[in-house]
Amino acid sequence: MSKYIEKFVLPNQTIEENLIVNRMAENGGIYGYIDNIYPCDIFPNIGLSELDFENITILYGGNGSGKTTLLNLIANKLSLKRMAPFNNSELFSSFVDSCKIKMAEDDDGVEFRAVPQNSRIITSDDIFDFMLTARENNEQISHDTQEMKEKWQELKYGETIKLRGFEDIEIVSQQILAQRKSLSRRKFLYKFSGKEQKLNSNGETAIEFFEKKLENDCLYCLDEPENSLSPQFQKLLVEIIEKKARYCGCQFIISTHSPFVLALNGAKIYDLDSTPVDIKKWWELENVKEYFSFFETNRKYFIKN
Repeated sequence: MSKYIEKFVLPNQTIEENLIVNRMAENGGIYGYIDNIYPCDIFPNIGLSELDFENITILYGGNGSGKTTLLNLIANKLSLKRMAPFNNSELFSSFVDSCKIKMAEDDDGVEFRAVPQNSRIITSDDIFDFMLTARENNEQISHDTQEMKEKWQELKYGETIKLRGFEDIEIVSQQILAQRKSLSRRKFLYKFSGKEQKLNSNGETAIEFFEKKLENDCLYCLDEPENSLSPQFQKLLVEIIEKKARYCGCQFIISTHSPFVLALNGAKIYDLDSTPVDIKKWWELENVKEYFSFFETNRKYFIKN
């Protein structure tokens, strides 16, 4: 098990007020204004000043609780790689600059200078984009393949194309390849149109995404990774995260509503719905209690006599 960061400290209310005043001055002196003070005025209101991290740390809370904002602040402070854009504001960069990070120590007691290079933040948008891109690529390849099938027939059995100048080199080369006995039509189409990617269900594709992106010895911020995953696939994702955290030198900071993810072995959970923010066990969280209440009410449908 590995940790790369130990603590994240947020600016206090006084520092936030100074950030706002300074930005107002930059926008026009005493008459300056700010359209949006985000991410100020979130965390002092819920009594959150700092986070102490374990190998797996979970941020739990409802919409608007600040858990995604926290992930983005941490990711930006650590300069983590990211794919999808995030909600920003004119105060965001200066807010990040006012945050503080305490790095963890390695096995020799030496403090890490930075997180591993391939550490990243992964959001549900990244997974949806992965799925959509694969489908769009397949549609384009399918279209190109249909055109190339017609072209292959013409090149293979049509009249020989004469080389009159440089502009004919490509089409003559294609005809030579099409007429080779050693090159099947399928290989010809792969070469000029591409090969469609096999697409599974959304859940299978999402799990494939995590298996590809979660490398060993890295820090990962995961924003609601359970999105698009059925309970069966959420349990599979939990197995992947636990394995990576226990055996592969990874540290995770996760925002989630999922009872399966909340129940990750050894996870430290911050309940952002509590004021002040409190550390709780997964079975103490209101969201999980609601699930329990629902199934308890309907126990008769699940228990066989």
